[in-house]
Amino acid sequence: MRSFSRTALASPLALALALALGPVTAPTAQADSRKPADMVLNSLPVSVEMASGYSRSLFRHWTDRDGNGCDARKDVLIEEAISGRVAACTVVGGVWQSAYDGVTTSNPSTFDVDHRVPLKEAWDSGAWRWSASTREAFANDLGYAQSLIAVSASSNRSKSDRDPADWLPKYDVCTYVKTWIAVKYRWRLSVDSTEKSALNRLLGSCPGLMLVPDLAAVVTDPNAARPSASEVVTADPGSGTGGATDPRLGTCREAIAAGYGPYVVGRDEEYSWYIDRDKDGTVCER
Repeated sequence: MRSFSRTALASPLALALALALGPVTAPTAQADSRKPADMVLNSLPVSVEMASGYSRSLFRHWTDRDGNGCDARKDVLIEEAISGRVAACTVVGGVWQSAYDGVTTSNPSTFDVDHRVPLKEAWDSGAWRWSASTREAFANDLGYAQSLIAVSASSNRSKSDRDPADWLPKYDVCTYVKTWIAVKYRWRLSVDSTEKSALNRLLGSCPGLMLVPDLAAVVTDPNAARPSASEVVTADPGSGTGGATDPRLGTCREAIAAGYGPYVVGRDEEYSWYIDRDKDGTVCER
């Protein structure tokens, strides 16, 4: 069973089964590090969003990146079953409960495996500059137990590609909000100003600390097409993040760690913000 709390959701039958049979597999290892959630949120770059170029096919998903013989969707269904036994990549007699709306099922085909941060949201928030391999890693991320979650198909379709400013689950909003922040932190994705305001407001009703995951390996594609001013979602007036430029960070090291760069002289406005130490016309390259 996953590490988020389902106590408020679980039916007596499901709880009894869970207590009797226990989890069908050990939870995914993750960093045991807790920090104030507002501090983690404030560490995220604030930027306008890309508004074009997304295709679901750009994120190759449900692959077997850990080489255990099961694809990522099956791994999540195995990990999140609250009863049953595992045979190969299938849970026999399994029961699942959706953390978003409390729906319980014994038929996994009625559940979707949801990307907590939707693929399109990831694209709009910085994945457009990633390599294809990094996008695949994001789409199949088992390294942080909350990146992927099995939920009812109806709740997942209701969520679609919306962020917490536009959609929240019926149950356990604080876990949802903190997990959203954690995934964006893990992958160095940005938030837009409206999204950040909503997250700050929601955190005001939540316990202060959150689990901070390990950073994932992010490789950018230097040939990724940069958005023009007409291809980004305009930030709120006065947010300080207008235009199509990336957030301005103190050093190239910080920019690279946040998933930004490289910047080329004569092409990218951001080039002038950093020191071109080797004078090759490119800064913040890896």
